[in-house]
Amino acid sequence: MKIYTLKAKQNLPISIEKAWEFLSDPKNLKTITPEYMKFEVLSGADRKMYPGQIIQYIVTPIAGIKNKWVTEITHVKDKEYFVDEQRFGPYSLWHHKHFIKEIPGGIEMEDIIDYKIPLGILGQLVHPIIVKPRLKEVFEYRKKKLIELFGTFETKADNEIIFV
Repeated sequence: MKIYTLKAKQNLPISIEKAWEFLSDPKNLKTITPEYMKFEVLSGADRKMYPGQIIQYIVTPIAGIKNKWVTEITHVKDKEYFVDEQRFGPYSLWHHKHFIKEIPGGIEMEDIIDYKIPLGILGQLVHPIIVKPRLKEVFEYRKKKLIELFGTFETKADNEIIFV
């Protein structure tokens, strides 16, 4: 059983209040998801994130194949972090931690995702060819979109995406 980890960091020149307002609103997921994925929220995005919230959506990540994805927001600490876990969807495991903290001149946003691909050895073979590059592409898009929305951090920033 192989569990993969993706870590992404991005610094933005905004207040923690503005960052939290944007990041804790599930409706903004569509804004930071590539258009070709045809992201559509079906339910659960009618209020800010809270523990126990179920969000259902459709996403089309590969070859026009629609996937229904259901996540639960399991933990929320105001202006610090929240955690979403897949309850139904394309992964055998999806545990996504979102952290934000104040730094001089703005905020640091950090994502840590632990995930497992289904289909055993076949899933492990497909991971470096399809899944890993697609996840990296999604996080690169998100990084660029957040820069468009909030600006570029003025000092050297650790804007990175790492697979462990």
